[in-house]
Parts: sequence; structure tokens; C-alpha cells
Amino acid sequence: MRLLGLDIGSKTVGVAVSDPLGITAQKVTTIAIDEQRHNFGIRSLKKLVRQYEPTGFVLGLPKELNGQSGASVERSQQYGARLKQKFGLPVYYNDERLTTVESDRVLIEEAGIHDRHRRKEVVDQMAAVLILQNYLDAHRKD
Repeated sequence: MRLLGLDIGSKTVGVAVSDPLGITAQKVTTIAIDEQRHNFGIRSLKKLVRQYEPTGFVLGLPKELNGQSGASVERSQQYGARLKQKFGLPVYYNDERLTTVESDRVLIEEAGIHDRHRRKEVVDQMAAVLILQNYLDAHRKD
């Protein structure tokens, strides 16, 4: 059960992948997107789907801190609908409140990346890892 985890932003999509057993998540890449030009990075995702052969996608559901859904939740759900239509794979959602903040903290404290520019390059991937790992942990059958 290999899954691709995605952190959907307005300009980028962070990508992570689980191991074949669905136990751990690792960062893969960040895909640039341009919503206004209807470029959603599907070509890049198609290559990753061929490479990793996932059984589904896990997308972050960026609810607001009070639990309400906003424009970001709608963006994520629309992206999920595109993926389901294009790849015919199931799309799961996982609450991602504070994953970007947590990603920044991990990159500073644990990876020692203090340079904001260097963190920006991998923060979306790290957020995708946290989204996917949280999903895997919550759905693990011990």
C-alpha cells in the first residue's frame, strides 16, 4: 500500500511517498503550479505515479484553527477531484492544521536549516511528509 502525500498550496505542491508497507513517509519533490494558467502539475505527478505506482493519494485538508473550512480546503478538494478523475485512484484527506509551522520547526531545530531561503525550498515537501505520516499513523493496523 504505497501512497503519495500532497501538500497543496497556491503556487506549489509538496510531494511525499510512503514505503511499500505504508509505515513511513519520505519527502520527494516540490512541484510548481500556476492556478491562473490552469497548470496544476499533473504532468509531473503522472511521472511520479509511474515511478512509485501508488494505490492512492493523501491530501492535506487545511482547515482553519477553529475547524472551519475556507478557500484552502476548497482548493484541496478541487485538486483531489482532478487527481481522482485523471488517475482513477482513491483520494484521502488528512487534517493538516499547523503542518507548515511544524515543518519549519523541524527544519530549524532538527535539520539545522536556519537559512529561510533553504527552508523554503523543502518546507512544502516536509509538510507533505507530515500529512502523509499522520495519515499512515492514524490508519495503521497493528
